[in-house]
Amino acid sequence: MSASALALTTALWGSAAFAETPAAPLAATAAAAADATTLDAVIVTGTRQTGIRAVDSAAPVQVVDDQALARTGQGDLRLALSNLTPSFTAQAFGGDSANLTLSARLRGISANHALVLINGKRRHGTANLAVLAGAYQGSASADLNFIPVDAIERVEVLTDGAAAQYGTDAIAGVINIILKDADHGGGVSATGGAYYERDGETTSLSANIGFAPAPDAYVNLTLENRFHDFSFRGAPDARIVAAATIAANPSWPSLLEDYPYTNRIAGDARYQITNGTVSAGWKASDAAQVYGFGTYGVKKATAWENYRLPNRLPTVYPRGFSPRLETKETDYAFTGGLKGQVLNGWRYDLSATYGRDDHEVRVRNSANLQLFADTGATPTQFHAGDLIVTQRTLNLDLGREFDLGWATPLTVALGAEQRHETYEIRAGDAASRYKSGSQSYPGFALTDAGKHGRDNWAAYIDLAASPIENLKLDIAARHEHFSDFGSTDIAKLTGRYDFTPAFALRGTVSTGFRAPTLAELYYSATNVSPTTAFVQLPPSSAGAKLLGIDGLDPEKSTNLSFGLVAEPLPRVSITIDAYQIEIEDRIVGSGSLFGKIGGASVNATITNAIAANGNVLDPSVGTTGINLFANGLDTRTRGIEALATTWTDLGELGKIDWTLGVNINKTKVTRIATPPSGLGGSVLYDRAAIAFLEHATPRYKVNLSSVYTNGAWTVNLANTVYGTSWAYTNVNGAYFQDRIGRKLITDLELAYKLPGGLRVALGANNLFDVYPDKLNTAGTATSVAAGNPGVALYPSFSPIGINGGYYYGKLTYSF
Repeated sequence: MSASALALTTALWGSAAFAETPAAPLAATAAAAADATTLDAVIVTGTRQTGIRAVDSAAPVQVVDDQALARTGQGDLRLALSNLTPSFTAQAFGGDSANLTLSARLRGISANHALVLINGKRRHGTANLAVLAGAYQGSASADLNFIPVDAIERVEVLTDGAAAQYGTDAIAGVINIILKDADHGGGVSATGGAYYERDGETTSLSANIGFAPAPDAYVNLTLENRFHDFSFRGAPDARIVAAATIAANPSWPSLLEDYPYTNRIAGDARYQITNGTVSAGWKASDAAQVYGFGTYGVKKATAWENYRLPNRLPTVYPRGFSPRLETKETDYAFTGGLKGQVLNGWRYDLSATYGRDDHEVRVRNSANLQLFADTGATPTQFHAGDLIVTQRTLNLDLGREFDLGWATPLTVALGAEQRHETYEIRAGDAASRYKSGSQSYPGFALTDAGKHGRDNWAAYIDLAASPIENLKLDIAARHEHFSDFGSTDIAKLTGRYDFTPAFALRGTVSTGFRAPTLAELYYSATNVSPTTAFVQLPPSSAGAKLLGIDGLDPEKSTNLSFGLVAEPLPRVSITIDAYQIEIEDRIVGSGSLFGKIGGASVNATITNAIAANGNVLDPSVGTTGINLFANGLDTRTRGIEALATTWTDLGELGKIDWTLGVNINKTKVTRIATPPSGLGGSVLYDRAAIAFLEHATPRYKVNLSSVYTNGAWTVNLANTVYGTSWAYTNVNGAYFQDRIGRKLITDLELAYKLPGGLRVALGANNLFDVYPDKLNTAGTATSVAAGNPGVALYPSFSPIGINGGYYYGKLTYSF
């Protein structure tokens, strides 16, 4: 299959001129690379100057336009960006509730280290914290699933440390989503598809329209409805197929639904999402322009949990039961502002943003075993609680040019920001939290519940100019004060020198700061499986203090980058950037800290910490323990990003645009703090936790895309190579390495534009149906021997997912 993909690429490649490059300014788009309108796109990310083109930027900014996003065939913005941006990696599968809110990362570090902006304004994060161990543990960043692809004009991806410019979180970079603001035209699109295995059916219907309600005014609206169904890529449940089990329970094969595939946990969640966006503005004069934009979305999602055997509660479920975790999520954000020019050319932008993400968590087809034992009855549906995040941000930005007799005027930008954030856990209903709680997902206990908030004040200054011809300098400094962590000062220096019109060098040095998210500070819950129960301890809880851990400290970072921008041949553009990101006191989820294994006590201190937190665990499970977040280590991430663009003129036969994007990346843990004495000999970060940081992200990612156009025809071919990655599975203290070798994924779309504005497209993502390597068989066997279902076939950290190929068709009508 890989050979076929390479042959197809080679056939299209022909004799085109080609060179390597990074995710940088010349990378005006990852698809239509040679389109002059894209290369000349004026950017607003990574600089406070006005009128800067991506090709001239001193910082690496990749611009992905709406056409490139549409050609990926992905309705999920997260997956579309992963197909186009080499430094952007999307989570393909999540455990437990994280499967309902998948995340993404820049440059191989945490999703929390990339800041998401909408039209330059900070976006709120999700309330659904990813708590289970893995490469995306701790993620609580903005959920890109609530931004319809058809609402987007372009995405500017800044792959550079930018905390001094934009504030906390912008350590790995910034993703700035620019919404459409056209006052005319629009379109309607419909998509349908499924995996090759005929599951995971996906449909979407989207409409966009722009109009002018008054002179010098615009309104642009987008509505979207998207559905994605379950998929399943698991093995038979080992607990029900063993010969001894069948001999003892001969009726099970005919009694149990979907036998032997009764346990459906290994696959995609089902979701139905309805999104709407609005962008509007009115230019009263040069001195005053009123603007506003917002998003509103509702997502209903559900995921299978582990199957419970018929002997678990035969009175209620004689055939066993498969609980389902369900969330109803309401997510919205609205921004209103006033901008213009006053006082001899000073530009101003005064804005207010409010965002909220609300998860209502329910468990269906379940039971509370201890409630049934005590009372003889149990509900089968539970309200497990609610998770709510809010964020209110006030911004004032000022800017003006001063002519000092330099090659270009000095741009002075300064501003202030005030932000108020809250994080709330609401307790589940009484039945969901009675003693050990509802099976598969116990309701949030009264000791888990609470509302927490903090305030942040910030001020910045940014100076940018060319003191001499061909030299660009940008200096930014920022002061931030957190009500719970005090003050910090950070800075950034960026420079670029153009030696010739075809060759330039650029570099950056910056410091950064990230305060813990409120979810990292205060999330508390019990995570269970048929044989285990683990408590997520808040770092400042009584249980954590018993272990010698008292809260979290902010992270500090230092970013270095150096690169080149070149046009070595006509029609060839290249950027290459090397970078290093050092993070001190990094906030990382611990490994599994066991209190009991197989019913035997291995660390009484851990068990005491669980009791101190007020948790009651299911007495039928033999393995218990805790997880928590702590500032226990330092990391260093080094990498190289490259992006090259060119095009081939085929005369009357059309044109091919080529883009090659490369990201080579490695993270190393450089310091591990001495474990608190209260852990009683346990370590915070076991081999599994360290491997997730250092090795679970592919060593490299290479995107090669080619877009062939000829009249009404468009052919989009993209090949993505993922380097090796690996991690450990921890089975009751025994470690087994799971490894995924190099994989080549090919995406292909054929499109034809009919007269009258109708476009028809047929495509496939993962055309050759490539799967990740399977889990370590010894690890699976050990897990099965411990009484676990052994359903999973593929590693959850797989960058290519676990579902294989996907095909789709799309109709688009533009007007």
